[in-house]
Amino acid sequence: MASKWSSVVSQKLYLAKVLLAQLEQIDSGALPDGQPPAVARQALAQASAEMLLRAQRALLVMVARYHQHKTANPASLTELKELFAYEVPDVGALEELANDKTGWWAQLAELDKALGEPAAAPKAIAEENLIAVAVDEEADFSPSALERIRSAMASFARELDEQHSEW
Repeated sequence: MASKWSSVVSQKLYLAKVLLAQLEQIDSGALPDGQPPAVARQALAQASAEMLLRAQRALLVMVARYHQHKTANPASLTELKELFAYEVPDVGALEELANDKTGWWAQLAELDKALGEPAAAPKAIAEENLIAVAVDEEADFSPSALERIRSAMASFARELDEQHSEW
């Protein structure tokens, strides 16, 4: 059963890779018929991010299945952790990733937040507050950032699958 979820994770990561390849084509000048480049770029970037978020959710289910929770559908790391009355190394590894503010798990949280909320209004810059202006961190939807996340997730899922297939 868990290998089916491994396939779901792999499928979502592959689809994200296909979307990212299309996004890179747009950035190199190849445009879909009649689409403004900014709209096509944004659509592909958001679609890629959504695939990565789907893969993340499937990864949580995959871990639950590896540990004999055959019907659990955890939507978050907290829900996954609540399934276990004991320490699970896979959950520990995911918690480490979640606590790394520069890692792919945190970047996915930023993408999820950006996709689920309205865009923030740009701050007006006035002469008297030029020094105090700070740049807010925004989710990075660039093809290279999304590819780094996809690649790291694929590597993690592959390692997890290999560990459990040895048993």
